Amino acid sequence: MTRLLTNVVLLFALAACAFAADRPAPLLPELFAGWQKTSPHTSADASQADAANGPLLKEYGFTEYESATYTAQDRKLTIKAARFNDASGAYGAFTFYKRAEMQPETIGDLAVSEGRHVVFYRGNILVDAVFDRVTAMSAAELRDLARELPVPRTEAGKPPDLPGYLPRQSYIANSVKYVVGPVGLEAIGQPLPAQLVDFRRNAELVTGKYTTGEGVATVVILSYPTPAIAADRLRAIEAANPAPAPGTSPSLNLRRSGPLVALVTGDISEKEAKSLLAAINYEADVTWNEATSLSKRDNIGNLIVNVFVLIGILLLFALMMGVMFGGVRVVLKRLFPNRVFDRPEDVEIIRLNLRQ
Repeated sequence: MTRLLTNVVLLFALAACAFAADRPAPLLPELFAGWQKTSPHTSADASQADAANGPLLKEYGFTEYESATYTAQDRKLTIKAARFNDASGAYGAFTFYKRAEMQPETIGDLAVSEGRHVVFYRGNILVDAVFDRVTAMSAAELRDLARELPVPRTEAGKPPDLPGYLPRQSYIANSVKYVVGPVGLEAIGQPLPAQLVDFRRNAELVTGKYTTGEGVATVVILSYPTPAIAADRLRAIEAANPAPAPGTSPSLNLRRSGPLVALVTGDISEKEAKSLLAAINYEADVTWNEATSLSKRDNIGNLIVNVFVLIGILLLFALMMGVMFGGVRVVLKRLFPNRVFDRPEDVEIIRLNLRQ
C-alpha cells in the first residue's frame, strides 16, 4: 500500500512539473529598475488587448495579453504587453501601432515614442508603456524592462526579412507597414485587394512611403514561398490593371524578383518608379555552417595522442595474449605431461652424428 501511494504521489509530481514546463513564462516581471508591479491583469482574449483591433491581433498570431501598473516612489507607469507566436507577429503589430509623428528610440528591437507614450517590441512581445511623467532615465528603465522580457531563443524570435528589401533612398520615416492577412491589408488601406494578394498562399506584404518629385508614392512588396507563385500573382495583378493609354504614365508599376513581387503607385513619374523597383532585388539566403575553431577530429595534437593510445592498447592486448598462451601451455604440461605438448613422437629430431 505504501509503495502504491508513493508511486501515485510521484506520478502527480511529474505531471505537475510537465504542466509547469508547458506554461509560458509571465509576460511582465514583478520588478525592474526600481519599478514594482501592482494590479496585474492577464487574458488570452485579443479584444482585451485592443477592443477595436482584436481580429487584427489574432491575424498576427496573438496568444496572450497582460497589463499592469508599476509604481516607484511617487511615480506611476502603465504597461500593456501582448505575446505573439513569433517575432513577425510582434513586428507587424508594432508597425500598425506606430505613427509617423513618433520619434525612434533605442529600446528592445525597435521602439518609438511620443511624449509620455512609448511603444516597442522585443522578440515576440509587443509593449505599450505610458509614464505619468518622463525623466532622463525613462528610456534606460524601459531598456531594463526589455531585457527582462521572456523572449524565445529560437527562430520564433527572429524578425521577418521582407522589410529589409524596401529601398532606403527617399524613405519616409515610420511609414513601413507589415501585413500577413486580409484584415491587416484592409486596415492600412493599400491599393491591392486581398484576392489579388491571395494570403492563402502564405503571402507576406510590406509597404513604405517615399517622397518623389511629384509628391508621395507607395512601394508594396509581396513575398511568396516560391517564384512560381510570385509569377502567377504578377500575371493576376497585371490582368486586373489594364495597360495605360498612349502617352500617359501607368498607375501601377510592377516588377518581380524571385519570389518577390514589387509595385509602385502614387504621385511618381515612370522613371522614378523604375528606379525604386530596380533597387528591390531578391537575395537567396544560403547558410554555410563552418567551424570557427578546430574540433577534436581536426586537431593534429589529438590525432597523435590517439595514435599512442592505440599503440598502448595493441601492446597490452599482445601481452595479455602472450601470457594467456604461455600460461595455458604451462598448465597443460603440468596436468598432462607428455600427452598434449612435448610428446615423444612429436618431438623426434633427425640428427646427424658428425662426430662419427
